[in-house]
Amino acid sequence: MNATVAAAANPRPNLDAGLGNVGLYGFLAVLLAGLGFVAYSIYADATAAGVHSIAILAFVLLFVALLIALGFEFVNGFHDTANAVATVIYTHSLPAHVAVVWSGFFNFLGVMTSAGAVAFGIVSLLPVELILQVSGQAGFAMVFALLIAAIIWNLGTWYFGLPSSSSHTLIGSIIGVGVANAMLHGRSGTAGVDWGKATEIGQALLLSPLVGFFAALLLFLAVKAVVRIPALYKEPVGNTPPPFFIRLLLILTCTGVSFFHGSNDGQKGMGLIMLILIGIVPTAYALNRAVPASYEAQFHASSVAANAVFTAHAAPNTGAPLAIDAARAEVTTYIAEHKFTPATLGALSVLSSDIDHQVASYGSLAKVPAEVTGNIRNEMYLTSSAMKRLAKEKSVKLAPAETKALDAYKKNLDKATQFIPTWVKVAVAIALGLGTMIGWKRIVVTVGEKIGKSHLTYAQGAVAEIVTMATIGAADNFGLPVSTTHVLSSGVAGAMAGNGSGLQWSTLRNMAVAWVLTLPVSIMLAGTLYVALSQVI
Repeated sequence: MNATVAAAANPRPNLDAGLGNVGLYGFLAVLLAGLGFVAYSIYADATAAGVHSIAILAFVLLFVALLIALGFEFVNGFHDTANAVATVIYTHSLPAHVAVVWSGFFNFLGVMTSAGAVAFGIVSLLPVELILQVSGQAGFAMVFALLIAAIIWNLGTWYFGLPSSSSHTLIGSIIGVGVANAMLHGRSGTAGVDWGKATEIGQALLLSPLVGFFAALLLFLAVKAVVRIPALYKEPVGNTPPPFFIRLLLILTCTGVSFFHGSNDGQKGMGLIMLILIGIVPTAYALNRAVPASYEAQFHASSVAANAVFTAHAAPNTGAPLAIDAARAEVTTYIAEHKFTPATLGALSVLSSDIDHQVASYGSLAKVPAEVTGNIRNEMYLTSSAMKRLAKEKSVKLAPAETKALDAYKKNLDKATQFIPTWVKVAVAIALGLGTMIGWKRIVVTVGEKIGKSHLTYAQGAVAEIVTMATIGAADNFGLPVSTTHVLSSGVAGAMAGNGSGLQWSTLRNMAVAWVLTLPVSIMLAGTLYVALSQVI
């Protein structure tokens, strides 16, 4: 009898209820439907672009590459998204098996509604020469190395139940590939990465735990001062759910965190999948062939205006204009080594004129022949990347009207090269959503039981979720990747501190060690894999 009473009073949720046969069949049905849709979409896109036959080896390579990329998102689902469901499970707002399906569904919706800014922000960190050669051995080695390194570290930290950031891991992997590539080509390791963008993203990732902790601490203290309902600040009794409005709030914030996690974290996989597609099936995916009919006229007008700016500020040229190959080399060197010279603007003028001429000669992007698709895309990517860096050059003084003209031109360039087909979103959404439903338990137990010394209260869960949802939503709006793991785990710690519940410092120490080691370990893993794969592929 005493054991029965103790079990009824135990606030620990039931974490062992599975999805059942219906859930299993539904899982398999969604998985098979997703695979079928992806295969059909690739076939349809390739056929529409005039690709009637692709070597079997290329198909195998595409399948393996997509499998690895979607595997990263799958692991991301049960590693990172588990944070979103920990609070609703441990406050008994939703049963565990319902919570993970609910979260997986809203991760799916978040991915499907994402704009792509984070995806291409991640891609912009990669070395420009590797992106231009993504269809070669170095490009494939790059994609495989950074994805495999990220998966290895994510699986390792998940196995030990340590909340660690997939975003942090991927950034480290990208830096590792960039440094290794630069050193293989006899350059300084610092030349292989866009350190300005890396610093910007790194600051967002490193500040997110502090934001989560202190924002949750302050919000919890404010709520406790205003809302004087003692039950909200005590452990649940048995499996008693919270009061209706608190339960509703917890479910809504779990929904919001899941949605924003999908819209932010899901984009990282999208950007890498696009690199894979551009490398293996460039005819179909190097250029956005679905731009509106008005695009070509707008592109021509913005090209003329931008070229006038380049010409006006270029160094006087006493000889013949730069040849197109020399112009490409000049702009590539400028982006890779960050060295602005008087010839840079002249080279940009040559490139912009060549792009405009080619687009005009074919009439539309949809009519660009297969054999020149990759070349036009590379010139567009080079020009856009150089213009992003040019905006920071203090030696180039532009009038407001000139800045506006260059911004308009860059947007038109990006419309042609920065796009994500619907099927890519669907594939990533399914991988992230299904991953959420599979491996959630280890991370949930850590967040729910091992951060504070007492069981999570209703108020602590609500505060941590509100802070996480707001932080990730804001980061998504600014196109910055942040860590759901960092924000929510530190938010739980802040709420525990605010309630005087005490913290389990051994867990926090292990989490801190994992956070500190994530960058150096992923850099070393990815760099080593890149060097090895460069010799094999």
